[in-house]
Parts: sequence; structure tokens; C-alpha cells
Amino acid sequence: MKRRSILLLTLLLLPALLVVIGRFSGAGRAPDRDGAPVYTPADLSRIAKEAKLERRSARRSKGQPDGPGTEPNDWAFRQRAYPYDEINYTQYQEAVAQAQAMRASSRMKNAAPAAWSEKGPSNIGARVTDLELDPSTAGRVYAAMASGGIFRSDDAGATWFPIFDDQPVLTIGDIAVDPSNGNILYAGTGESNSSSFSWFGYGMYKSTDGGSTWAPIGLQNSRYIGRVVVDPSNGNRLWAAACGVLFGTGGERGIYRSLDAGSTWTQVLFVTDSTAAIDLAIDPTKPDTVYAAMWERVRGLTYRRSGGPSSGIYRSYNGGTTWTKLTAGLPSGAGVGRIGLSVAASSPNVVYASIENNNTFDGVYKSVDHGDTWTKMGGTQLDGMTSTFGWYFGQVRVDPSNPDRVFVMGVPLYRSEDGGSTWSEVAGSNHVDHHAMAFDPFNPGTIFEGNDGGVYSSSNSGTSWTKLLDQPTNQFYAIEIDHQNPNRIYGGTQDNGTIRTVDGSPDGYGSIFGGDGFYCLVDPTDSNTIFVEYQFGNMYKSTDDAQSFSWGLNGVDGADRRNWSSPYVMTPGSPQTMYFGTYRVWKSTDGAANWSAVSGDLTGGDQGAGYGTITTLAVSPSNPDAILAGTDDSHVWLTTNGGTNWTDVSAALPNRWVTRVAFDPVNSSILYATFSGLRWNEAISHIYRSTNGGVTWSDIGGNLPDAPINCMLVDPTDGAKLYVGSDVGVFFSADTGATWNVLGTGLPAVSTYDLKIHVPTSTLYAGTHGRSIWSIDLSTATTVAAATGTPPRAARLFRAAPNPFNPATTLSFSLDEPTRIDLAVYDIAGRRVRVLAAGILSAGEHRIVWNGKSDTGADAASGTYFARLAIRGDGERNLTTKLRLIR
Repeated sequence: MKRRSILLLTLLLLPALLVVIGRFSGAGRAPDRDGAPVYTPADLSRIAKEAKLERRSARRSKGQPDGPGTEPNDWAFRQRAYPYDEINYTQYQEAVAQAQAMRASSRMKNAAPAAWSEKGPSNIGARVTDLELDPSTAGRVYAAMASGGIFRSDDAGATWFPIFDDQPVLTIGDIAVDPSNGNILYAGTGESNSSSFSWFGYGMYKSTDGGSTWAPIGLQNSRYIGRVVVDPSNGNRLWAAACGVLFGTGGERGIYRSLDAGSTWTQVLFVTDSTAAIDLAIDPTKPDTVYAAMWERVRGLTYRRSGGPSSGIYRSYNGGTTWTKLTAGLPSGAGVGRIGLSVAASSPNVVYASIENNNTFDGVYKSVDHGDTWTKMGGTQLDGMTSTFGWYFGQVRVDPSNPDRVFVMGVPLYRSEDGGSTWSEVAGSNHVDHHAMAFDPFNPGTIFEGNDGGVYSSSNSGTSWTKLLDQPTNQFYAIEIDHQNPNRIYGGTQDNGTIRTVDGSPDGYGSIFGGDGFYCLVDPTDSNTIFVEYQFGNMYKSTDDAQSFSWGLNGVDGADRRNWSSPYVMTPGSPQTMYFGTYRVWKSTDGAANWSAVSGDLTGGDQGAGYGTITTLAVSPSNPDAILAGTDDSHVWLTTNGGTNWTDVSAALPNRWVTRVAFDPVNSSILYATFSGLRWNEAISHIYRSTNGGVTWSDIGGNLPDAPINCMLVDPTDGAKLYVGSDVGVFFSADTGATWNVLGTGLPAVSTYDLKIHVPTSTLYAGTHGRSIWSIDLSTATTVAAATGTPPRAARLFRAAPNPFNPATTLSFSLDEPTRIDLAVYDIAGRRVRVLAAGILSAGEHRIVWNGKSDTGADAASGTYFARLAIRGDGERNLTTKLRLIR
């Protein structure tokens, strides 16, 4: 979410009008751009301070509380769904499983593979979705991140380390610690805040050793988990609030209960196919008393419906077997939306609820009779605390030792000391947008709080706070490396603006520009010249090493449609010549002092909601007149005369959102294009190559996981080496895409949004959307990958036949010489289902039948599986093929 430092007002009638960095309200005015106003860091700090609690006006004429296309979730979802209205979740699961298999194969192939190094920031922090404390170990804290996994601290937050990095997804909705055994943890994957794209989860996970190891335990199709609660008197009984599909209906949604510590689950509360279960609370003294918050919500590309008559609070007196909807004193109707719940542990007849109504905060409601009747507390004191996006919050917490001390979370954090009668803002110095809170059972008065800027702690019940560091969880859109001083690393982030470190230390980052940060560039000939951008292409320039910034788009038409992340590039070898993309291409020959259009509309036209924009630009390193442009509606354009004439070269390319275009470093006729999206029974790829200026294209996706590719690079020193960052990791090819390998080890399975190479040091940097920035030494990493990219002996795994199949299929492969192999079948979660062959096989053709049964002899369920042929010996590798079993 970005509504905090520098904020953008998108006007209803002039959606592309640029506005000044200033107060985010209807009174905001654009600066006199001809006068090139200058903003100092002090100005930016003051403006951000004033603006952080003000929010975007609703586009109510279309029933859109925040305006379509103006939020990161719309942008992220749109590019993965286009041209459809939904994402193929099955295809996504298969890509995740394939990436996991490739990572496992890479570890087996290389005894000492090159490793990625964390570059930070570790001192900024990003969105926290939940916090939990170990009830049996003092100082042990767990923090769940929106897209960065789970971190553990054993010293009350002074230091942290990740404990979920080996899992296929890092988006966490909620975590729970078994009150009777602190080593048992549960993680519900999939962030349930329905705004920031809310990355798909992979169901429930369990650890029995404090997070050292994890195992999937079901609810794989729940998409997002809102809450997990464990019975304090019986660790075998737990409940999960499953949200189900966000952009659509269906999926595993409602309240699920397990009576065997997560081995099996039963749905015990279902309301409608568009009603999510978002919160749970339990009476710790009578754990058969369970409260559930149900939330009617459905999203589309052009609308958000948060609320409906099926939203409400439900109560069960028998552990979830039967439920009653609670209504006395509570709001009702089509506007009732997200609800948060909390039971006072020291007086469990007292229950609090925070309620959203018509996208804004309705209030905190209190019951003193176990939910039979409710009273709204505090009058109008809390009005506006969630602005117009109440669906992003929904958390209320009561101090377990004091039923009158209550906290409610929104843009600010409020506290009541008298049971909700009066409220005061606390944590004013903390980052805004609050989502999580936990109370230390060993130190009364010590509280941990999580928001869009990380984790904070208080030792005096919230009166004052300390920011906790050592959390490398920032969500980057773009990064930059200073060519002259590679210790200076820059990046544009969600929620935390444009940041940099000047000495390369992971804990030395600081903000240089507000808003949501996007593309940033440093002049390779002058480190003092820096370009930054906030949402929708509002680009600024500094010539004094970020001490001040001035408007950088004089001459660009403010009415042009612009992408949420608008691209701009420098010409290699001539950084004064720059290009900027709206729905057309603009050119500057004086370092962004002045701009002129050099193309017409390169898109298919206004797509509504601000779409129909250029998403990527590239200038050929060998021919400065050759320029590529890609759009959000599948077009790729090429000019070879500096923009005088443009040719659409995308006729043979898929109808998908173009994420990157690139040139070979020495041949401007060799082009590359990458795409987002997922397949719907289409024979398309995510990466293509042309050797004739776009006349024809070749699919070079090969064995890459079939996931959206967000960024790609051609190695400037060797055009055969390609690097891609996708939603499931970073991959490398040494042969222009014929074969692909996982690049290095240590980088978790997090979406990578940007890649940069610093050629003098042969270092590749990856900007991830959830785990900050990483780097790897290419001089060793690509040598290892290239060496293992060619199999030690000829072997090929053919497609299974029949496929799809029922009940059996035959896997065929050939070996040129006697070879030790392992052939096994795995399910989509990466769990081994059946070993089909192991040992040394002779040269020649081999056919092995899988009869659709597991190692135990049980029939495998219908679904997607992977057969993996592991070739053992020097230079090991794995080959995989996808199987579909239809019962």
C-alpha cells in the first residue's frame, strides 16, 4: 500500500494529470515546472509528514473506492491476468513446483555452488502481516511478512533470521504457535490483505522444531489464510480462516477445523462462494467458544466490492460444529465489510470487534456477554482512521492482562485505556498502516507491533516505541548500481520510497525520495546525477547527489496515460540522451531538461483504468538509433532511426503484458522480449528471441518454469548468456536460451522484479519484491551453471503417453551408455509420490509404467504430477515432464 510519504492524486476527469509532491488532497497543486522547483530532503520529510495520513479520494461515480489501476495490486494482478480477468492458479502451482524441483536439482549437481549474498536493506523494513511470541521461551518472536516469509528472533527482536526460505512460497497470511508446545508452529500462506496483489498462498504449513523444518498440511486451494488459532488445552485441535479466491468466487473458503494437529481438515462454516473467513478468536478458558469473522468480498480488474449482507460475526459454543450469527447491536446491510476480532483473555466475556462499512471505518464494537449484545464504543473519535480503504486493515487487540486496554489498527494506531470509551493515537513516529500486534507473556507492558515499515516494540504498553532492525524484507520495483562506485546501491520500493546505501552496508540504507519508488538511474559518467520516480511516472532529477530534486519531465504532456511503473532509460555511452514511455515514446537529448515526442500511440488505445501504456524500453548498445518499446497490451515496437519510424514487430508474439525488451550487446538485429501472464491451454512462452529485427521470433523458454518473467538481461560481455527474474526465482542460460538453470543458491523463492549487472566487478544484482536486494559473483556462478548445463551423457525424457491418463501411463527415455538414474513421481507440492526406478540402467531405450499409485499402493488423486529423471554421476542433472491424472 502506498499512501504515506509522497502521494499521488488521480483526478476523476484527468486521471493522468501530474501533481506535485505535497499534501495528498484535492488542494494539491502541481509546481511551476517551467521554473523547475527544487525540493530538499527537509522539504520531502515535511511534506511526507503532513501527507502520511491523507488518502486518495474515492472515484465514487463508478463505485471504485480508490480508482482502478491506481494501486499496486491492480497493476500486479493486471499484468499476470491479461488478457483475461483471472489468473490460472493451476498453472501457477505447476510453475512453483517446477522451480522447486530445479532448485533441488541444482543443489544436487553442485557440491559448492555459487551463493547469493544479501545486500539489504535490513534497516528499513516492510509490510508485516502477523506477529507471535513463543509462550514457553522468553525473547522468541516470530514475524510473518507479506511476501518475505517468516523471521524468528531469539533476543526479543534485536536480531532476526529467516525460517521459511526453503518453501515454495513466501507470502504469509498468519502464523500460530501451539500454546502447549512452543516448538509447534503453523503458517497459513497467502496474505489476506486484499490490496497489494495479495500473492497466492500454498495452503497450511506446520513445523515441529521451532521453524527449522516445515511440511505442507493441506488447504492448498485456500489462496489466502486470514487467521490460525490453536486450542490452548488441546494442541490437536485448531482452526483456520480461509479466504478463497479474491478475483472471483469459489476455492477453499470458510472456517476449517482440524482434530489431528493439521493432518486433515473439515470445513465447519461456509456462508457463500464469495464470503471469506478473515478472522478467528477463542475463549482461552472455554476453548469450545469460538468466534469467526466472515467477509463478503470480490475483486475485479475494474472494481472492488468489500462488503455485503453475508459479512458478520459468528459464534460457536461447540468448537465449530454449529454456528450462530451475532446481530444484536452490530451494523448490517450491503456495506458491512472486513471485521477483526479479539477476546479479552483476562475477562473472556469481553469481546471486541473492529468493523469496516462502505470501505471506511465504522467503529470498534464491544460485547460484555460473549457476543450476545454489542455496543459501539468511542463515538466518532475513530472516524477516518482507515481512510477509504478499510479493507486493508481489520485488526483489533486487547491486552491479555487488562480487558480495558485495547488497540485498533488502521493508518494510525489508536489505544484505549477505558474499554473503548476514549481513544488516543499512539505510535505517531512509527511507519503508518498497522496490521499486527503481540503481547510478551514474560514481560507485561512489552508489545510488538507490525506495520508497512516493519516491526516495532514498546516496553510501556504502547506509549513509546523502538524500531527493530535486521529485517531484509523490502519490496523492490527497480534497482540501480552506481557504475563508478558499486557500493552505492539504489532502489525504488513499495511503501518506502526510493532508498540507497552509500557504503554497501545492508543496514546503511536511507530514504532519498518519497512515495512508492520505481525506476531509478544514476548517470554512469557522473554519480551526482540521479533520477528517481514515484507512481505513474512522476520523475525527478538531482544533480547534487540527492541533496535536492527538480522536476524531470519538462515538455512531457501531463495528460498522457502512464503506467504505475513508467519506464525511462539512458542511451548506452550517451547518458544525456534519454527515453521516457507514456503511451508514446518521449526523447531528451539534454539529460531530461527538455523532452519531445518521437512516436505516436504505440498501444492499442486507452484500455480504461489508466491502461494502454508503455511498460518497457531499451536502447541498443551497438546502435543508438535502435530502440525497442513494449506495452501492457502485448505490442513490441522497433525503430532503427531514433524514433522517426516505428515498426510493430509483435505479430508472432503472445497476447500478454510485455515486461522487458532487450538487444544483443553487439548486434542490434538480435532482440528479446519477455512476458507476464500464465497460460490457459495455449502454446505460448514467456521469453522470445529474434535474430532478424523482429521479422520472426523463436520461443527460448525451454525448461524454464512456466511463470511470469518480470525482468531479463543479456550479459553485456557475452551475448549468449541470459538472465531472467521471474515470480519463482532467478534463472540463467549460457546458450541463448537453449537450456536454463537456477542461478546460484541461497536466494529464496521470491518474485524478482529487477536485475542489474555491474560489469567491472562481474556482479549481478537482483531486486526482489519481498526480500530486498541480493548479489552474486558471475565469474563463478555462470561458470558452474554453464558447466552443468550440458548433460554428462546423452539422455532424454520423452513425454508420457497417454497423457492425460487413467489409470496408467508409460514414461520413455533413452541412455547412450550405462547410467545411474533415479526416476520418481512428485505431486504439485513437491512431495514424492512414487519411486519408479533407481540404479544403473543399460544404454538404450527404456519404458517404465506408472500405474497411478503411490509407494503405499494407494490410488493417487486426480491432478497434476511431475516425473523427474535424475541422471547421477559427474555433472548430474534432472529432467522433468508433467503428468495429468484424471480419475
